[in-house]
Amino acid sequence: MELDVFEILQKFSEQKTRKEKIEFLKTNSIPALRDVCRGAFDARIEWSLPAGKPPYTPARPESTPNSLRRRHLDFGFFVKGMKGDTLTSYKRENMFIQLLESIHPEDALIVLNMVEKKPPVKGLTKKIVEDAFPNLLS
Repeated sequence: MELDVFEILQKFSEQKTRKEKIEFLKTNSIPALRDVCRGAFDARIEWSLPAGKPPYTPARPESTPNSLRRRHLDFGFFVKGMKGDTLTSYKRENMFIQLLESIHPEDALIVLNMVEKKPPVKGLTKKIVEDAFPNLLS
């Protein structure tokens, strides 16, 4: 069974040592996880979204219609200089709310932290990400 991003990060935070955390990230490296790390820690990425938590209704954990494993591809609509630049602010923000409402509520919180440039989970630092995924960040 494939783990969702929030499940990977929960297990990451259970790792005791820095070395274990780095190895865990390497072992569980999936595109969605790398994109979350890049979005949170890469200084080149600027989000085209207003600051703060948008008004959204979290999905029920037992019946999420989508997964961040798939929906991470939508991040390009919310980054300055990417495909979302042609959208109106209203459309872009509405798409972001739809993303948050379609994924597990724990993944939605991870995405909100990422957009605020905060670590998605306690213990995950820029240095650990750089060590686990060389060349991912600027």
